[in-house]
Amino acid sequence: LLASGTASAFHVHPSGEGVVGVRPPFPHRAPARLAATVNINEDSPRNVAAMEEWAASYGVQRSEGFELTNVVVDDGPHTDTSVVTAQDVPSGSSVLYVPAGMILTSSGAYSELGRLEESEEFLTAVDVPNEEWPHFYLYVKVVTEWERGEDSPWFPYLDAMPRWYSNGASMTPFCYECLPPLAAFLAMEERKRFIHFDEALQRVPFLSEGTKKDRDLSKWAFQVAYTRGFVSPRDGDVKIVPVADMFNHGTYPEVELTYDDEGNCYGIATTDVPAGSPLRTSYGDPTNPSHLFARYGFLDDTSPATFCKIMMKPSSQLRDMGYDYSRMLFYKDSGEVSQEVWDVLLYSLLGEKVNGGDGGVMREQKALYDAQMTGDEATKQAIHQKYFAETAAALKKHVDAFLEQLDELSAKGDGISTDDHPRLPLILRHNEFVRETFLAVKERLDPMVAQAGGGVAA
Repeated sequence: LLASGTASAFHVHPSGEGVVGVRPPFPHRAPARLAATVNINEDSPRNVAAMEEWAASYGVQRSEGFELTNVVVDDGPHTDTSVVTAQDVPSGSSVLYVPAGMILTSSGAYSELGRLEESEEFLTAVDVPNEEWPHFYLYVKVVTEWERGEDSPWFPYLDAMPRWYSNGASMTPFCYECLPPLAAFLAMEERKRFIHFDEALQRVPFLSEGTKKDRDLSKWAFQVAYTRGFVSPRDGDVKIVPVADMFNHGTYPEVELTYDDEGNCYGIATTDVPAGSPLRTSYGDPTNPSHLFARYGFLDDTSPATFCKIMMKPSSQLRDMGYDYSRMLFYKDSGEVSQEVWDVLLYSLLGEKVNGGDGGVMREQKALYDAQMTGDEATKQAIHQKYFAETAAALKKHVDAFLEQLDELSAKGDGISTDDHPRLPLILRHNEFVRETFLAVKERLDPMVAQAGGGVAA
């Protein structure tokens, strides 16, 4: 069906009209627990081959050379499924087509399951923001389809899902103790969200009590919803797209997912891809590996930068100036520091002087604020020049202290059995990645501080 190298080469499968039927209305009653439900034990194998047959029968189309491959995760018993191409793929060509009827969506779950008022009231009471609710409905949808067992049209798909996860929701309190502040905060936020979702699940009226009390099932469904569900830029819906969710993350992705007016999904090559190469999409900002680590449970060691660990929660003034932690970057290979780091350090330094009773500095801090808001780079640079020795020294102090903290955090893992804490090796690799980035910054920063201390301006 791939007669040409363009997106239009994909046709709607002959069975396409029937594909809509794979989303039948869910009966709002508690069905009997079936013996043939998906085994979610962490050591249970994934049945990817059966999922591929199921996908093809419902109209999924793949380019020639599109292959799913398995790799071992962390030298252990678990595997990760990813996509490679055995043939050259020209830029702009289609590599995957998934009919709309196969796609699990938050809006479809809401329409099918109805509004879950008691669950929503609980989520509101515990301050789960509304933008997370689409994921909650998708999570409930996954649970309901699991409960239906082999009667679910998505049984082969769910049986191909990972059982083992290494992200924040799967970690133990000891794991969080070994992580630096931002990564620990993001990981614990994932865990907290799961706990809230699980409690809200207890208020879903049509699920059996056995299903609702199955904590392992709840966590697995949460993982499926959050690691496979992505917000569509076309309509804002959260979608799980079978087979397309097998694309791994890439800092420089080879594939972009798009949707047509009917909701069908296409995977389009964004660059020429030689045979033997992976096909990947983007899961999010590649300069924020801590988010990818906490949400998805992998270390993106190709990330060009990482958060500098300054300004976890910006003040209202800094937010007004357009700063948040995602822009506070250290660059891994070059050791460069983003301009936003210097700006925030300078603004904070001036604020400390004002609080210390230096009234004259208040005018300079106000001038820096105004310069940022109006785009007056000349004024900003003049103030930076004046205080560079102090801001550089402050940054060096931060880098040195954080490197010591990283060593202390990683040392907590010494002598700890990975049988008891199997996610510890990934955590230590994450810490080492951050450490290498900070060391690159230190190598670049130390001579700058020495020069500034000798009276040489930046």
